[in-house]
Amino acid sequence: MPCTPSVKRSSRPPPSTLAVVDMGSNSFRMEVGRVEGRQIFPLDTWRETLRMGGSLDAKGRINVAAQRAALACLARFGERLRGLHPGAVRAVATNTFRVATNAPEFLAKAERALGFRIDVISGVEEARLIYVGVAHLLPDHEETRLVIDIGGGSTEFIVGRGLDALKLESLRLGCVSCSQRFFGSGKLSAAAFITAETYAAAEIEPIAREFGRKAWSAAYASSGTALALAAILEGNGMSSGGITPEGLRALRARMIVAGHIDRLELVGLKDDRRPVLAGGTAIMTAALAVLGGKRIDPVGGALRLGVMVDMLGRAEARDVRVATIEQFMQRYRVDDTHARRVGDLAEALYRRAVARPSPESLLRVRWAALLHEIGLTVAHESFHRHGAYILEHADMPGFSAREQKALSLLVLACRGKLAKVAPLVADADWRAQILALRLAVLFHHARSPLVAPRLTLRMQPRITVKVPAAWLKRHPLTTWLLAQEREQWRRVGFPWRG
Repeated sequence: MPCTPSVKRSSRPPPSTLAVVDMGSNSFRMEVGRVEGRQIFPLDTWRETLRMGGSLDAKGRINVAAQRAALACLARFGERLRGLHPGAVRAVATNTFRVATNAPEFLAKAERALGFRIDVISGVEEARLIYVGVAHLLPDHEETRLVIDIGGGSTEFIVGRGLDALKLESLRLGCVSCSQRFFGSGKLSAAAFITAETYAAAEIEPIAREFGRKAWSAAYASSGTALALAAILEGNGMSSGGITPEGLRALRARMIVAGHIDRLELVGLKDDRRPVLAGGTAIMTAALAVLGGKRIDPVGGALRLGVMVDMLGRAEARDVRVATIEQFMQRYRVDDTHARRVGDLAEALYRRAVARPSPESLLRVRWAALLHEIGLTVAHESFHRHGAYILEHADMPGFSAREQKALSLLVLACRGKLAKVAPLVADADWRAQILALRLAVLFHHARSPLVAPRLTLRMQPRITVKVPAAWLKRHPLTTWLLAQEREQWRRVGFPWRG
């Protein structure tokens, strides 16, 4: 019987208002929506063009001027969001903040300016959320779809059917980076377009087998680049509808005749889109050529809507992260029965140790228990280290980079020396999570049914772990293991009473 990786949730209704902040490489956007049943209706939309993807210096650091502009923007967003419950707001950061070497320092300041936590999401997670948004904007039928989202620093490709994404890919290929690299001076020439399109095609070619014309029946493009291209092609008579190879060729010809982006005059071309139009055109041209598309229709707001739908699912206990945990348990051949036993005890101990455990911490403790042995597929020795590495670096739909890192650290801490996670132990809640998981693993060392003792566990004013003497006498190995565990906590400055 497979293990169901879930915890008891409160039955509180989902929030009536949701908000998303999308920190993209080209622009920052904020969207506030009203929830009615399973529908989300937009209330406010804000957008500021910052081109963070073009702000990285030679060392890959976000420059000071760009940081200052971004923090001012987030402060303005924060004023609008003030008063909303933290659970009703999610801020996500994409490619620039995945690659910038000083992203951690900047994000700490950004969170203070915004007033809410910011999650850096992986390219694959960005692709999944984009598809969730697109799927909720399109009619619900069984066509197989290709979705392309050209952002400022990356381009996401998804093949899906209905509400389910089947294939996900993210390439470091964006309209800001491509425009800077091949059209940095603003000059528009045939040679520059050939070079840019060749480069983009070479990046897309490795995924052509999985995302090519045979894999889908209809194609859609989300993001500002797609909406801008469609508006320009249709507004200037280059397309009767949507984005087509013929329309893109006509647009490229008009740009080459203009010779420079500042001299380009087109119906529908907005000033904030002008500096990145050439790069976006080159990428879209290459994508259609390599993947065999004859027409692609634009869809707006995909990532932000996808994040909102995902948040609504979490509030209603339809959390995609649960499915991810289940998939990982199957993929890494986890012993379901043993994992469930450890998970049940870890959750119970954590609830006992903390007066008001947060829902996210409860989930983390249970999920870490369920996955603490996935590293056994690599090697038995130091399996917790292998498991931690997998959890930090694998694609985990539904999880942000921060959430993956936290889960990884908890699995790393499930056994062995505590010195390796000493900074975490200094935090009271982390201390309780780690102790609960380690004790659950310890008590189930025999991997057989266990009637756990009536254990006393307190964290304040100092750690207290008491096990009935009669039980300990019947379990000499567990007694010895508890003594070793007690010594580990003493070494990091938290000696037990017991």
